[in-house]
Amino acid sequence: MMRMVVVQGVRLVVIGVALGVGASFLTSRLMTTVLFGVSPSDLQTLIAVPSVLIALAAVACLLPARRAARLDPMVILRES
Repeated sequence: MMRMVVVQGVRLVVIGVALGVGASFLTSRLMTTVLFGVSPSDLQTLIAVPSVLIALAAVACLLPARRAARLDPMVILRES
């Protein structure tokens, strides 16, 4: 159960990160006047930021999943 919750949450984040990286490639040429000291397609930034976002999302999904895994399913089903 815990794995299912984490995988579903991280899957959404990975899709969002992929769309965001794609959008950053498309809009990077428009932002060249705003970026100082960083190239529009800086490889370190394009690897570091999505990695941190995915790691934080995994932790954010793991905490509620752990809490839910401790509960008895029969008690939850009776209360619903």
